[in-house]
Amino acid sequence: MSAGRDYRESTPSNLSNSGCNGVCIISTTWKDEQHPSFINFISSFLDANSYRLNFVPIAPDFIFNCGGLSVAFIFATNWDFENTASIFSKIQKLRGQFAHFYVVVTLPTKDQNDSFIRSYFKYGMELGRPTFIPVQDLEMGFEKIVKVAHARGVCKRQDAIAKLRAEREKSVQSMDIYIKVVTSIPGIDNHDANALYQAIGSIEAIAKASKEYILETTDLSTEKAETITRFFRDTKYYLGPKIR
Repeated sequence: MSAGRDYRESTPSNLSNSGCNGVCIISTTWKDEQHPSFINFISSFLDANSYRLNFVPIAPDFIFNCGGLSVAFIFATNWDFENTASIFSKIQKLRGQFAHFYVVVTLPTKDQNDSFIRSYFKYGMELGRPTFIPVQDLEMGFEKIVKVAHARGVCKRQDAIAKLRAEREKSVQSMDIYIKVVTSIPGIDNHDANALYQAIGSIEAIAKASKEYILETTDLSTEKAETITRFFRDTKYYLGPKIR
């Protein structure tokens, strides 16, 4: 990398800047191989997009933690025709270790692009395992990394929200069924059903509860407690006709 190269100013992208978007962990080995001005660009770009930055001795070049999801990257900033074996060996080792793993390769010339394509097939890469992202320059490569990590984090959060909503809906539906079953006992209303749920729990637990326990843990009357215990234990009672 040229020591005199100037990097364009880091400007915020269209990523959300509310709070902290996540943490970017950069390999200390990878960092030491880069020009300080590029590291400054990375630091400024991350700060502008609300990411914390740490330098740690890790196997991938980058790990982003976004929304509870880890996304790993190899960032080949200088495609070396003579060193393709070591790059693909590293990729082979890491692709089985991370569920979300990407390789960003800087290929500014046609010769480098052609060399990359030959190497891709030479080392038996499978499409999408991992995903390769060729770029023209270093800044574009890093911006792609941040956007991929951010998008993965957003999807993770949206999935978590969707699952939470589904669980809530399921819980509401289960409670509706519970209320319907318990209020089918003669003389038991919604208030009684909720009291039984809070104090005793499931219908199975209510069926096993004694009259004394129901009276001790709820505000139900003696008559209602007796009705509940008879309902679940006296076959003549719960199989007989009920007039409400």
